[in-house]
Amino acid sequence: MKGLGTDDTKLMRVIVTRSEIDLHYIKAEYLKKYKKTLNDAVHSETSGHYRAFFLSLLGPNQ
Repeated sequence: MKGLGTDDTKLMRVIVTRSEIDLHYIKAEYLKKYKKTLNDAVHSETSGHYRAFFLSLLGPNQ
């Protein structure tokens, strides 16, 4: 999500394929690296049902 626009394909692939395996580790590392939660980043880069879908997969904000 860095820079202009979001690579939707990559975002979807990472969240969907890792949601049951190690997404909690990815969220923690994202927070360390960017000083912003992954949930907040997804919220600011998406909208509508697309946003709701991703946020439901991400679960509660850290």
